Amino acid sequence: MRQIDPDFLELPLRRLADAALQRARDLGAEHADFRLERVRAETLSLYDARLEGAMDADDLGYAVRVVKGGTWGFAAGIHLTAEAAATVAEQAVRVAEVSAPVNREPIELAQEPVHAEAVWVSAYDVDPFEVAAAEKVSLLAEWSAGLLQGADHVSARLLQVKEQKFYADTAGTVTTQQRVRVYPRLNAMKAGESGFDDMSTIAPPVGRGYEYLTGTGWDWQAELARLPELLAEKLAAPSVEAGDYDLVIDPSNLWLTIHESVGHATELDRALGYEAAYAGTSFATFEQLNELVYGSPAMNVTGDRTVTHGLATVGFDDEGVQGQSFDIIKDGILVGYQLDRRMALMQGFGRSNGCAFADSPGHMPIQRMANVSLAAAPGGPSTDGLIAGVERGLYIVGDKSWSIDMQRYNFQFTGQRAYRILNGRLAGQVRDFAYQATTTDFWQSMEAVGGPGTYVLGGAFNCGKGQPGQVAPVSHGCPAALFRGVRILNTVQEGGK
Repeated sequence: MRQIDPDFLELPLRRLADAALQRARDLGAEHADFRLERVRAETLSLYDARLEGAMDADDLGYAVRVVKGGTWGFAAGIHLTAEAAATVAEQAVRVAEVSAPVNREPIELAQEPVHAEAVWVSAYDVDPFEVAAAEKVSLLAEWSAGLLQGADHVSARLLQVKEQKFYADTAGTVTTQQRVRVYPRLNAMKAGESGFDDMSTIAPPVGRGYEYLTGTGWDWQAELARLPELLAEKLAAPSVEAGDYDLVIDPSNLWLTIHESVGHATELDRALGYEAAYAGTSFATFEQLNELVYGSPAMNVTGDRTVTHGLATVGFDDEGVQGQSFDIIKDGILVGYQLDRRMALMQGFGRSNGCAFADSPGHMPIQRMANVSLAAAPGGPSTDGLIAGVERGLYIVGDKSWSIDMQRYNFQFTGQRAYRILNGRLAGQVRDFAYQATTTDFWQSMEAVGGPGTYVLGGAFNCGKGQPGQVAPVSHGCPAALFRGVRILNTVQEGGK
């Protein structure tokens, strides 16, 4: 079992926290929390099997957040002395005092159990930062060289992050955490008679270590071997005929639709109108809780901060709330939201479900997405079984571009590739496709979901939200699923109008 790196534990974590929290108490704060973070990120980029760029960043600092007079205060620092930490606490209290005259909503936080001296480490075997960069570059170059046998150009990228957090608050919670995530992605590009196109690997980003690149959790050799052939077929494929189709959507594409039309739409701050300036509000407003028919009875969605290898999986969130799993949509009905401590108490939920996160020590925690996932059907069909039930349709694989409105309601999504389905069988690729719908029409058209054997945990490193903007990693698991009568656009024809 992995342990937290000794060099992080050697930092004066408790001394800084004690100094900051005591100073906040002395100045009359009703609540204070201290968060020290070290976030290390490395990115390696190759083009045509040659190293193009390398980035290694290391962000170390701490933040103090307070509630004073029912008003938020926040400040951050980098100097690792007790005196500096106490000064940062003073600054946070002063921010609250200055802001109090214009604060119209007193801040209160839902109560939480105290977690004293809790330690949590994510599930990984090999720390990617303990593997020499030259070894990682060599592997990416080898993969790229193989793809170049059937492609004109190949780009490869490996993102790696190690996130370490120490949290303490005036209630007595003290947590120390470490999590690792990696994201390898290769993209092959080729010119053909019909023009130029590209295709990427569909292996998802994961909360694993370097072992992911050597065969744990994904068959890289199999995917890379097929990619040039799939790209050649795509280049020769006809343009799709616009119209209504039945769709079988692979998890490698459906995860993104879940993210945009369900994950963001069920963040309570959006539903209440608090998040509007950056990426919109939500059609799934609070008065519709337990009433809104979000999808068909086959639709069961959970928020989960505990799933193994999830990108949003944590032991505790940035308010000291233990990670948990909770229902969002049950049998097609909206039954829950993603919550932080303030929103939970304000709307009568009693307690948070652990959805507060800050992406750096310089940012205040905001409400962020859990791993929001669509459940498979126990004993459900295989992907082939879903396809067999379609007379005329498309099978869509891999994510690509997307567009959704400011209420998370009207959308369209494309994909890496699409196959015609004729009389229950695949009949070759088509190009230039996008599926278009409203969120409720789309999910209500979902007739069936696949069994556990079709389930894959997809996701992204870079979910954006907030002002100033923050990014957060998040996973979305789902099975293959069958949708009836979805509008398909021809993107070339639509783009030319």
